[in-house]
Amino acid sequence: MLKRTLILSTLLLGAASASPAKITAQSIIVNPVETKLNVEVWVNKDASGKANPTYRKGEPIKIAVKTNQDAYVYLFNINANGVVDLFFPNNFEESNFVQGGVTRVFPQQNAKYGLNVGGPNGQDRLLALASTRELDLTDIAKFAKDQGFAQVSVKGQENLARALSIVVNPLPADGWTTDVVTFKVGGTPVANPTPAMPGSTTGTVTITPGQGQQPAPAQPTPAQPTPAQPAQPTGTIQPGERQNGTRDQAMVDAYARLKGDESLGQATTYASGWGDGLWQKFKGVGAYGDAILLHANGSSRAYAVHGMLLERYLALAKAENGGTRPPSRLGWAAGDEKVIPQNSLGTSGLYGFFQNGALYGTEKYGTFWLSGNVLKTYQGLGGSGSFLGFPTRDQYTVSGAWAADFEGGTIRTVNGVTKVYRK
Repeated sequence: MLKRTLILSTLLLGAASASPAKITAQSIIVNPVETKLNVEVWVNKDASGKANPTYRKGEPIKIAVKTNQDAYVYLFNINANGVVDLFFPNNFEESNFVQGGVTRVFPQQNAKYGLNVGGPNGQDRLLALASTRELDLTDIAKFAKDQGFAQVSVKGQENLARALSIVVNPLPADGWTTDVVTFKVGGTPVANPTPAMPGSTTGTVTITPGQGQQPAPAQPTPAQPTPAQPAQPTGTIQPGERQNGTRDQAMVDAYARLKGDESLGQATTYASGWGDGLWQKFKGVGAYGDAILLHANGSSRAYAVHGMLLERYLALAKAENGGTRPPSRLGWAAGDEKVIPQNSLGTSGLYGFFQNGALYGTEKYGTFWLSGNVLKTYQGLGGSGSFLGFPTRDQYTVSGAWAADFEGGTIRTVNGVTKVYRK
């Protein structure tokens, strides 16, 4: 099983920030406006978040964060050399949405990655940025190929602060806030530290020795419904290619990003109009099953849906509108699918994120959709990696209010309030 460890170089940023943000030598980025939203971050050696504890190079570290209301959280780390790591969100977590009042610990129990202090010796700063809206960090950090952690393009806390001040500028003045915790790196390094993973830009992402790569769970090739079909090609067709010979660049980029020759295979249709966007079908490769690339109008990126998630996605579209456009309860794909090798309950599956909801698929239970406050509450607890595990049926209504059932509990809406119950 593949387990990757992000070795924190040195942590960054701190304080609170709003539009316009303040940048200072101490807090890096601050929101000058008083906000109702609050975020707290601390490390396992200091629950107060104020003591500046010392860690040795190679020593494991756990980081906790808590917000007082639902928010999207971003965690950055800056080391003494100015190297910046973004370790949340990452490709091992389903979402960076955090439910208000719930403490999230990284990495959580049975996570497929770890966090280790990497040095150099000196002062680290860890920044937690919470926002009422999802932020676009594409100018700061990018996920290369199948890496679990993003590559950060800026270096040094000043440059990061400037970049973040641009990112938060469109938000309402009270729409974001920050907190910072510090720790020192020093002392005798841990014996036999985790070696760096080849190909890592900063040398911070490593593979724990003795762990083999976890393959994607086997999936049967789905019997795909046939909504309005794109035009059939007469010969070999390229990713993103339209019938007139032009190409959709977002689909071209997505095919390269997803290693399409290994996961999507050969295109079987042209990129054609579907609803208010484009779609293109692919033959699929092995256990991945049939696939499509979806590109919504107005989006700069295209995303893939395949296998058991695609089968359910198209079935919902066919039942709702005859297959002429995406199902409204989900909308267009808004992120790349993620494989969940095994959660704490021993279940493996797939997770797909869409504009209006999400699909979770397992061989054990099937593929089901979640949306709205039920989905936000579920993901705020950690999604399928939490004590709830995977959903065991579609979201449904009880006395006109939304509810959902999971491996380890249920979510119910009581008097307009979403509540969680353990089994």
